[in-house]
Amino acid sequence: MADLVPLLRTQGLTMRFGGVVAVNTVDFTLGEVELRCLIGPNGAGKSTFFKMLTGQLTPTSGRIAFRGSPIAGAPSHEIARLGVGIKTQVPNVFNGLSVRENIWLAARRRNPPMRTKALVEEVLDKIHLARRADDIVGQLSHGQRQWVEIGTVLAGEPELILLDEPAAGMTDEETVRTAEIIREINLTRALIVVEHDMQFIKMIAKTVTVFHQGQILMEDTIDVVMRDPRVRDVYLGKKVAA
Repeated sequence: MADLVPLLRTQGLTMRFGGVVAVNTVDFTLGEVELRCLIGPNGAGKSTFFKMLTGQLTPTSGRIAFRGSPIAGAPSHEIARLGVGIKTQVPNVFNGLSVRENIWLAARRRNPPMRTKALVEEVLDKIHLARRADDIVGQLSHGQRQWVEIGTVLAGEPELILLDEPAAGMTDEETVRTAEIIREINLTRALIVVEHDMQFIKMIAKTVTVFHQGQILMEDTIDVVMRDPRVRDVYLGKKVAA
C-alpha cells in the first residue's frame, strides 16, 4: 500500500537573509487533522518558517507541499485559497463592527448568503462567543478579540490553521478557554501553533517540534521534550551537544 500523502511537508527548506541563515534545510511533516506545537528560543527560526508556509516569504531553497502540491513562493492569497489559514500575534479584526459582522465578512468571501448565515452561527458557537455576537469587537477583552480573529480564520473553512502565540497576553481563564477552543478545532482541522507558554502547550500539544538556530533540534511528545537536557540548554542559552 502506498504511503499516504501528508497534509503538509517541507523538504530542505532554507531561508537566507544575506549571510544569515534563518531557516536551514528543514524537513517537516504534518498529517491530516494533526496538531503540532513549535517551540524554541527567540531567533530560532519559527516565525520565518511560518512566513514561508503562508507565502509571506519566498524560500531561498527547498520545497513546501500542501496535499502534494508545491506552494513555495506562491502568493499568500493562493495559499489561503488552497486551505491554509493564519492568525497572527496581533488581532486583525474590525474593532468598530460587531463580533457577528466580523465573522460574516470573513464567511461571505467564499459562500452564498444562506451558507454564510449558517457558517457564522457555527463559528460563533465554536469560539464560545454566541452570547456576545452583537457586541462591538473594540469593547471586548484582549482574549475575546483573539477568539474573534480565530473565528474569522475558521469562517474561511481552512484545512490547516497556523496560530502564532494565540495565548499571549491572556488571563489564566482566557488561556484555559483558548486551549478548549483549539482542542475543539483540532477535531476536524490540522493546526500548527507557535507558542512560548509551556503550561499552555501542555494543555493542547501531542507532538512538539523544537527549533534551534534555524534547524529542528527534536520532535517528540511534550513530556519527552521537556525532560530532554538539550531543550533545557537551549532555553538557558547553553551550548547544545551535537
